[in-house]
Amino acid sequence: MSSHVAVIDYGMGNLHSVAKALEHAGARQVDVTSDPQIILAADRVLLPGVGAIRDCVSELRQLELDGVVRQAAREKPLLGICVGMQMLLEHSEENGGVDCLGLFPGKVRFFGNELHEADGTRLKVPHMGWNQVKQAIDHPLWHRIEQDARFYFVHSYYAAPDKSGQLAGRCHYGVDFAAALAQDNVFATQFHPEKSHTNGLQLLSNFLAWDGRW
Repeated sequence: MSSHVAVIDYGMGNLHSVAKALEHAGARQVDVTSDPQIILAADRVLLPGVGAIRDCVSELRQLELDGVVRQAAREKPLLGICVGMQMLLEHSEENGGVDCLGLFPGKVRFFGNELHEADGTRLKVPHMGWNQVKQAIDHPLWHRIEQDARFYFVHSYYAAPDKSGQLAGRCHYGVDFAAALAQDNVFATQFHPEKSHTNGLQLLSNFLAWDGRW
C-alpha cells in the first residue's frame, strides 16, 4: 500500500521528529505542509500538536486548515498526536475554555493542581514520562504491540470522551484517562509515538499500512 503522508504544519508541533519517525517507520513520502491540496492528495494525514491548545486551534483556523482536517477525517486515515488528539474533541478546559473541532464528542480536562494516587502519593503535573497503555479495543494500529506496552507522555490535560466505544486505549495517572481514541478512519493518541521508541515506531508503521477500516 502506498504511504504518502502529509504532516499538517500550522506552526505548532515537533514536526521534524514526527516526519523523521514516519520515514524510519517506512513512509515512502512525507510532506510537512500547510497546503490544503497536498494534504488532501496524500494517502494519509497526521495532525501533530504541542503547547497551548488555544494557540493550536487559533493557528489551525487562521490558516483555514480546520475544514481540511475535517475533510481528511472523512476521506482517509488520519492520526492525531498529543494536542492534535485533544483538538479533535469538542471543548477543552484549558485557558478558560476553548472550542475545538468536535470530531469526537467529549471534553479535555485538567489533571488539577492536587493530583494524588489512591495511597495519597502526590503526583506532578504535567504527566511526563513513560506509562503503560491498556488497549481497550482490537484495532489495526495496535498490531504487534503488547497489552500494557509503555509509551511516552507529556501533558497537563487529558481527553474524556463521551462515548465509551471511541476509547481505544486507557492510561492511569491519578485518574483513568483516554490514551487513544478511535472512530471510523481516525485514530488519535495522547502519547507521542515519535518519542516512544520501538512501540511508537510500530504504531506508526501500522498507521502507514492501515486502510482506515477495522
